[in-house]
Amino acid sequence: MPTIPHHPRCCQPLYAHWPLPQALAGVQLVSCGFAPSLLQADDFALSGIAAVKGANKRQAEYLAGRLCARQALLQLTGTAAVPAVGADRAPCWPAGVVGSITHGDGWAAAVVAHAGDYQGLGLDVESWLSHERAERLATQLLTPAELQRLAQLPEPQHAAQISLSFSLKESLFKALYPLVQQRFYFQDAELLSAAQGRAELQLLRDLGPEWPAGSRCQGQFVDLGTQVLSLVSIDA
Repeated sequence: MPTIPHHPRCCQPLYAHWPLPQALAGVQLVSCGFAPSLLQADDFALSGIAAVKGANKRQAEYLAGRLCARQALLQLTGTAAVPAVGADRAPCWPAGVVGSITHGDGWAAAVVAHAGDYQGLGLDVESWLSHERAERLATQLLTPAELQRLAQLPEPQHAAQISLSFSLKESLFKALYPLVQQRFYFQDAELLSAAQGRAELQLLRDLGPEWPAGSRCQGQFVDLGTQVLSLVSIDA
């Protein structure tokens, strides 16, 4: 695949692949591992990416995410653009492109596609929650109906279900926010089903005339080992 000349030492080689269960035509996904401890002072300048403030972890994850996004855009459009940060902190994609960036626990990825093929893409990676942390967060992340369904599962499955709901709702937000320009929260959507890498989510509040309460979106997910990766895609 075409590549960018300089690659910082804190980031592993960029990897174009499709780890999720359902391939999506015309969608490019690029990922890489990163190590904040290896970040060098001149990595941003040499990579041609505007620096951000923050601790090494924040800088390294941002740099890795933008490197993935630039490579994905190069593969999709032939132009190696770097998404700027908008006033709402969301990436600013080139005209005619939709995309999403995610990073966490030493791994970053970006996904892009032509806006003529997809209205929105939302990609999110989360570490699998421990049982204790998942139980503490359950009422913040899950709706009353989701909590009822959770109670019907064997207790050893609770942490995975809560983690999965967390990631898929983050992906839903990333996919929909550029379309509706409204912030919404974990209680404003629910996970209706998740099995064999496929998921369906439903909005519980109106997000404008085209996205009323009851609207449904399709998602997918994969176990990466210590993390779960999820994607919500909205067809054009």
